[in-house]
Amino acid sequence: MALKATIHKADVSISDMDRGYYANHSLTLAQHPSENIERMMLRLTAFILHASERLSFTKDICGDDEPALWQKSYSDEIEVWIDLGEPDERRLRQACGRADQVWLYSYGGRAADIWWKGIESKLTRLDNLNVVGISPETLAQLAAMNERGMQLQATIQDGQLWLSNGTDTVLVEGEKLKVAGE
Repeated sequence: MALKATIHKADVSISDMDRGYYANHSLTLAQHPSENIERMMLRLTAFILHASERLSFTKDICGDDEPALWQKSYSDEIEVWIDLGEPDERRLRQACGRADQVWLYSYGGRAADIWWKGIESKLTRLDNLNVVGISPETLAQLAAMNERGMQLQATIQDGQLWLSNGTDTVLVEGEKLKVAGE
């Protein structure tokens, strides 16, 4: 018998002072049986960092040609492609060819560092690619906030995300490994 996804709900109040974006989002996240809590919480965090009315979760792990999140224009063109993990060069090149902006959130500690050292020089010509490394400590703090029903407050200012559930607060500040246009 196939395992089913675990459903998590998150009501998130976002105050993004860097972009002037203030909104409340009621989100439903389906945690794939092969996805750990850390990755699911990173998907939620990526949504918060790029929140807009058109940003949405995709099939992700179930869909080979889709990222974790994307934002499409009204004419169905991909404006923002957001992926997680350590994909191969080919996938990143394809993403950069399909989307205006590509964001990759790498997480995995030492394995992610080794992956980055091996691929960094191959990605220099991808002008619309941003790569951000998230530390294992930050992921562990995010995972500790996880509940099946979450009430979260997010404040973004000066490139820092402060995420709170009313009891605990986590600072999410990734390491910028590659910035688009540089």
